[in-house]
Amino acid sequence: MKKILGPLRRAVEKYEMIRPGDRIAVGLSGGKDSTALLVAMKRFQYFSPVPFELEGITLDMGFGGMDFEPLVQLCAELDIPYTIKKTQIGPIVFEARQEKKPCALCARMKRGALHDLSIERGCRKIALGHHADDAIETFFLSLFYEGRVNTFSPVTYLDRKDITLIRPLIFVKEKDIVYNPEVKALPVIKSTCPADGHTKREDMKDMMKELRKTIPELDDRILKAIQNKEQFHLWF
Repeated sequence: MKKILGPLRRAVEKYEMIRPGDRIAVGLSGGKDSTALLVAMKRFQYFSPVPFELEGITLDMGFGGMDFEPLVQLCAELDIPYTIKKTQIGPIVFEARQEKKPCALCARMKRGALHDLSIERGCRKIALGHHADDAIETFFLSLFYEGRVNTFSPVTYLDRKDITLIRPLIFVKEKDIVYNPEVKALPVIKSTCPADGHTKREDMKDMMKELRKTIPELDDRILKAIQNKEQFHLWF
């Protein structure tokens, strides 16, 4: 997993994501990104100069047909404690509220529940599986739909709950996860969310695919611009 572990280590060191004795909860959705992050963090734990502990946490959103047993088995194999918390976020958003734009409310509720679960488990840091492509897509989503220049940061401290979010895959490109042989062998749990695959983020993915055909170095240039504190003040 060299193309994942190398950028992960660079991100951890550049943004000082981990401090001695940290208990880090890895947010596992069942998708390839968060599962790859879990395995990569376990590998990194072996040679990290800074000692830290890992846990896996998952929110059961209340959608039918989601079987997390493969993640239970994976965490057992990796000797990582794992907790699944059942919620009714899905039914609340799609049935009780019948939101016309469900993703925003769902994301807010999910974030709050994930933060609370991490605290319950004694973890004041949460590692999320967002990669470089996610940062770029979020940048364009914010620009096109919110009229502002913004994306998420590699490290975010939430003072209201006294927890820190870290994104160790921030320098990893999605293709290096998707086409990684080891990642392909990991369990992936298909989301049964009614909105899965029908979001504005999917539109951004399609747009980026088209742009890359004519601008091969597009991703690297956008990431460089995002990191340029004189231009955007995003990651500093």
